[in-house]
Amino acid sequence: MQPLRSIMFAGTASDVGKSFINTGFCRIFKQDGYHPAPFKAQNMSLNSYATPDGFEIGRAQAVQAEACGIACSTDMNPVLLKPTSDKASQVVLLGKPVGNQSAYDYFMGNNKQELFKEAKAAYDRLQTKYNPVVMEGAGSISELNLKHRDITNMRMALHAQADVYLVGDIDRGGLFASVYGTMALLPPEEKQLIKGIIINKFRGDARLFDSGKTMLEDLCGVPVVGIIPYRKDIYVEEEDSVGLEHKHNQLASGKVNIAVVLLNRLSNFTDFNVLEQDGRVHLFYSNNPADIEKADIIIIPGSKNTIADLIDIKNNGVAKAIVQAHKSEKTVIGICGGYQMMGSSIEDPYHVEGTVESMPGLGILPVKTVLTENKVTEQCRFYYKGNAAPCNGYEIHMGISTATGTESPLNRTAAGNNDGYLLHEHCWGTYIHGILDNAVVIDDLLKAYTSQQSSTLFDYLAFKEAQYDKLAQHLREHVDMAYIYEQLKKER
Repeated sequence: MQPLRSIMFAGTASDVGKSFINTGFCRIFKQDGYHPAPFKAQNMSLNSYATPDGFEIGRAQAVQAEACGIACSTDMNPVLLKPTSDKASQVVLLGKPVGNQSAYDYFMGNNKQELFKEAKAAYDRLQTKYNPVVMEGAGSISELNLKHRDITNMRMALHAQADVYLVGDIDRGGLFASVYGTMALLPPEEKQLIKGIIINKFRGDARLFDSGKTMLEDLCGVPVVGIIPYRKDIYVEEEDSVGLEHKHNQLASGKVNIAVVLLNRLSNFTDFNVLEQDGRVHLFYSNNPADIEKADIIIIPGSKNTIADLIDIKNNGVAKAIVQAHKSEKTVIGICGGYQMMGSSIEDPYHVEGTVESMPGLGILPVKTVLTENKVTEQCRFYYKGNAAPCNGYEIHMGISTATGTESPLNRTAAGNNDGYLLHEHCWGTYIHGILDNAVVIDDLLKAYTSQQSSTLFDYLAFKEAQYDKLAQHLREHVDMAYIYEQLKKER
C-alpha cells in the first residue's frame, strides 16, 4: 500500500469525541487495506489496560488497537497519567509507574522535556512499522499557557508532520467561537498542518447547517470535511467514568439488580460492560446507601486510591450498607481495589497512595493487604472456582493481599498462582479485571437469582468488532474520505 502521512484528530476542547472518531478511522484504514496503529502521546485516565507483554496503557488506545486488528503496546500511549486525587497523578512512562506528582509539578517541571523525548521516540518506532499512525490530541490544542509544555497536540503533530483535523462538538454550543478561536490562536507553522474541520454530535437535518458550514470555512480558511450525526446505537468502550451515576440508576422489577459502588476514584469501569449487555441484569452505579442495600448483588469496583475511597464510603454510609447487605446474605464481591477494601486492613507503609499508613477494611473477607511500590500489570488466563473452562482477564494493581487464616482462593491462574478469596458462594474478591467478561463467571454470579442460564453465549469480542464496523460505516457516510486520502497521499 502507498505510504500515508500520519493523521491527527485534535480538539477545540475536552470531550468533543476525538477518541470515538480516532477509533472509527483506525477501522476505516484497516478495512481499506492499510496497517494502521493508534497513538496518543499523553493520556489522562483511570481506565487502563495491560498489554500482552505486561505493561500499562490507557484503555482508549487499547480499544483503538483492537479496531486496527493489532495487539496494543506502550508505544501507542507512552505517557499515562492516573489521577490519585484532584491535584495529583501517578505518572506511568512506557507502561511502568515512575512516581506520583502534583499537577503543578508535572506541568511546570522540567521533566516534560524528557517525557516529550520519550513520546517522540515511541511515535518514531510506530511510524516505521505501521501505515498510517492515527494520532489523537488531548483537550484543546490552543491553551496558550500550556502549549510550550504540551507533549500531545501540535508539538507532536509538528514532529510527525501529520495532517490535522480539528474536531468541534456542536451539541455543547459555541461551535463557531471555539473552532474559529482555536484556529486564530495557532501560529503559522501549526496552522498549515490543519487540513480540515469535523463537526461532531450533530442533531437534526444537516442541510440546515449548509450556510453555517460555508461561514465556518470562510472564517477558518479550511474545509469542513464532515458533519457527523449524533448516534446512541454505536457502542465503543468509553475512556472516562463521567456520568456513570446517571446510568440506569433506578431499580428494575423482573431483573437481577446489580449495584456497582460509585467510588470517587473508580477505575476500570469497563469491567461491567458485558453485564450491562446481559438481558437478565439491571446494572446501575450508586453511592446511595439505600439503593445499595436494595440491590441483589453489590460489586465494589477498582480504585486508583483504595484507602481514600475506603474512607469516603465509610463517611457517606455506603460501607455500612455494604456490610449490612452482606449480613443479609446478599451477594457482595470486590474487584482489585474493591477486593482490598473487603479485607480486614489495608497498610501503606511506603506511602504509595498518601500519608495514611493503615486503615481498617470492611472486615468481610479474612485477608489483609499491604500496598507495594511494585505494580503488577499482566494479562492472565485463569480457572474460576476450579472450573475446567479457562477464562481470560488482566491484572493492574499495587499491593499484595494475604489470607489471615485458611487460604481459600477464588481462581487458579494458568501460571499456577492463586488469586483472590472465596468466602462462600455469595461473597468473593479478586485482583482480575475482566473477570466478568467470562460467561462461566456471570452464570455462577446470577444463578441464585434467576434460573435462566445464558442460552446463547454472548460473544463480547464479536459484538465489539461489529460496533467498530458500524462506526466506520457511519463516518464514511458523513466524512469526505476522498479528500482525506488525497491530503494524506500528497507530497509535502
